[in-house]
Amino acid sequence: MRETVKLELSGLCSGYGSVSIVNGVTLSVKSGEIFALMGKNGMGKTTLLKSILGLIKPTQGEVSVDGKPISGRSTAELISAGIGYAPQEQPLFQDLSIRDNLRLALRTDRDLKPALERVFTYFPFLKERMQQKAGTLSGGEQKMLILSRALMLKPRLLFIDEISEGLQPSVVSKIGEVLAYERDDNGTTIILVEQNLDFALSVADRWAVLKLGAIDDQDQNGPGTRERVLQHLKI
Repeated sequence: MRETVKLELSGLCSGYGSVSIVNGVTLSVKSGEIFALMGKNGMGKTTLLKSILGLIKPTQGEVSVDGKPISGRSTAELISAGIGYAPQEQPLFQDLSIRDNLRLALRTDRDLKPALERVFTYFPFLKERMQQKAGTLSGGEQKMLILSRALMLKPRLLFIDEISEGLQPSVVSKIGEVLAYERDDNGTTIILVEQNLDFALSVADRWAVLKLGAIDDQDQNGPGTRERVLQHLKI
């Protein structure tokens, strides 16, 4: 079966005002793979994601999904077109219930029941505590709720930003299982921004290291990858 490109970046540049953060990123992510984007703090990983998703306007370059340019489209349009996003910053409505936070991912209630059942298979505790306010959940539970909300629309392309940050190993392992299932059973293409090297490489098919807003290295995941990435992160 011929591999197809799901996401393609060509010379992408962006930043804040006159400050350039992302500097000419060119990258291809294949359909149905998990791609880990790694790098130290302040290297531009989150800014790159936000530039792809239209939250920050690129100053140069092109972003394409399934061979079609998406630059200039609003974030809402991209989500409606099947792109999911689990951001690093807490996007939950703390005073709303688990159910209401999940419900906000959908435009109508028509697809609510099957969407809920889908995420309940991943995180059963959500079903048991549907009326509990999101703000009363632990940090790990909130991260699982954030991921669940991104999965409600069954995205074909999913961006996840630093989801393992501050989580205990058992929660990180569970999230890894969910991402692998999404890739293997649903063909979801996942771009995983991570500083947790062991977690990222436990699920990734390919990887890249971002340094000072540019791709410093990239390759298939395999023997020797961890040591190779560590060398970049130490510099």
